[in-house]
Amino acid sequence: MFRALPYKTKQFFYLLIKLSIVFGASYFIYQKIVNNENIDFNVFVEFLIENHVFSLKNVCFLLLLTIFNWFFEISKWRYLVSFVKNISFFEALKQSLSALTASLFTPNRIGDYAAKAVYFSRSFRKRILLLNLASHVAQMSATLLFGCIGLFYFTSKYSLEISYYRVGRLGAIALIVALFTIFGIKQDRIKIKGFELSRITDFFKSMSSGLHFKNFLFSIIRYLIFSFQFYFLLKIFGIDVTYFNAMIVITTMYLFSSIIPTIFLLDVVVKGSIALYLFDIVGVNNLTILSITLLMWILNFVIPSVIGGFFVLNFKHYKSIDGLKK
Repeated sequence: MFRALPYKTKQFFYLLIKLSIVFGASYFIYQKIVNNENIDFNVFVEFLIENHVFSLKNVCFLLLLTIFNWFFEISKWRYLVSFVKNISFFEALKQSLSALTASLFTPNRIGDYAAKAVYFSRSFRKRILLLNLASHVAQMSATLLFGCIGLFYFTSKYSLEISYYRVGRLGAIALIVALFTIFGIKQDRIKIKGFELSRITDFFKSMSSGLHFKNFLFSIIRYLIFSFQFYFLLKIFGIDVTYFNAMIVITTMYLFSSIIPTIFLLDVVVKGSIALYLFDIVGVNNLTILSITLLMWILNFVIPSVIGGFFVLNFKHYKSIDGLKK
């Protein structure tokens, strides 16, 4: 029905969608920074000034880490897309940052999948969605790998108040559900994000081992960059901690914030709450942690999404990528 609409009408709808995405992202950013319930904006700015965060050296180094973080994310996406089409780094940059802008205020990062898919012709979008899924799975795997190691050292060094009875009960329920799912439903009927599980596994198997390895390697590099950025901010705010001890808490924080069911709308809130709990155990005050989590969010999501908003507004639907490998 939509394809039957006149050209001018479709262009109007595309413009409306693009403006809605940019407006929605801008409003969400404004609310989370200026009207943040956890930390007053003026207190936040004064605290940054007091700790010389805005010094030329600190600003340049923090921005450099952000650039490296997104450089490897964009490179990872470009490399994954090479499975179906060779694209330029600039094209991968546009797709990645546009997707970030669209996902900033959408639940479960749905906007990320949709925004990247529309850059490609209709017949190839399912493969692009699966490549995006592979990217997220690799990043989550890196988080789980470092997070489990960090959690092991954290529980060995600090007293972490966890109800093991509740955790065990939840694990038992999850195991029972998984067993019923595996034995009670045919594999080809199980769906993830609208795709049959068997189709997803077949697609992943068709990807070379080298592609999977580089996808995971890029994810690990990104993880090490933004976790080091968190550590660097701890040092800026005067927290006397070694890199190893800081990473124990940081990796545990990212693990918990990733496995706790949430939507991306609440991502900054969840990470802030978990960080407060974990860093309070090691004696870091709340204002410092709230400032760091908010600043990390601004550096790695807000600034790139502003650039992504420019690409969203300048997106031309008729220029979607064609001629992919079959």
